Amino acid sequence: MKLPHYTRKDYLVLLWVILPFTIVLNTLIFGKLYYSEWYIFLLATFFSGIAFSVDFMLCGFIAVIMKARLPHERNLVLRLTLMIVTFLIITGLFLFLVFTSYEWIGFYGYSFNDAGFIWSYLAMGIFNIFLTFLIEGISRFEEWKANQKETEQVKISYRQSQLLGLKSHINPHFLFNCLNTLSSLISEDEQQAEKFLDEMSKIYRYMLRNDDEQLVPLETELNFIRSYFYLLNTRYSSSMQLDLKVTTAEKDKLIPPLTLQHIVENTIAQNSFSKSSPLKISIRGGAGHLEIRNTVQRKIGTDKAECSLYSIVEKFRLFHETEFLVREENGERIIQIPLINKHESVAV
Repeated sequence: MKLPHYTRKDYLVLLWVILPFTIVLNTLIFGKLYYSEWYIFLLATFFSGIAFSVDFMLCGFIAVIMKARLPHERNLVLRLTLMIVTFLIITGLFLFLVFTSYEWIGFYGYSFNDAGFIWSYLAMGIFNIFLTFLIEGISRFEEWKANQKETEQVKISYRQSQLLGLKSHINPHFLFNCLNTLSSLISEDEQQAEKFLDEMSKIYRYMLRNDDEQLVPLETELNFIRSYFYLLNTRYSSSMQLDLKVTTAEKDKLIPPLTLQHIVENTIAQNSFSKSSPLKISIRGGAGHLEIRNTVQRKIGTDKAECSLYSIVEKFRLFHETEFLVREENGERIIQIPLINKHESVAV
């Protein structure tokens, strides 16, 4: 629960709100006596102003508690009702304290005035209702500003990730490696070269077509990763193994494009592998998430790869509230990615 924090500007606003209100109430309390002498005016305004300022800040504190206890939209009517009733009770007590205090100290012959108290309480009641809706309006405005800021952050991060994705995946180095492998295959095995070229075209077609997409069906992403893995396995002479097991229902769910490619590429960057000690990658679906496992055969100096994985986690967090889990156990790294249902909205 966040307690209200008042700045210098807030106190100035409080002064401009409380001062005229205090003058009106003191007029109802004292009548002509309030304006009879300048020192009576100043003293009554000072003491009443302090009392009403404390009342105002106490109501603000209670509003924060009510918001924390009843935060949901469905509790709006109940929250506003409780706030108004509580404010009226507290304000009535403060007002009664002010009236009786003036009488108790014998403030220039003042005696308790029932009519003045009733009119003052009515004025305070109207002010409290206004205060309740003002606090609720300010709270909603702050929430709206926070949501706008978060939305802008998502948009900026998404655009940056698009640019970084294109730079890191459609680049001369990757293309050169593919063309170099293709060149070797043409002279050795034309049929395999044709297959390699077909899978390569699928990869680049997928990258270009999904440049502007926020989410793609998991089935589409899996088809892409099969083609991508084929190129890698051909290049690295079958020193990697891929195991895919995902149900039809899970294939209809959504995932940010190129997520699996980022993870596979990160896995390759972190681990050493060979035909005798292949890199094994398993992708399985279940319980609303995708689980990617790989054998850990760590290379020396993989800090950059770790940063790359962290950026993937941060990017995915923009799309889904569920935690993106990464852990290592029994010689395997395990990554769990929450799958997104088609009806779920995305902020971008």
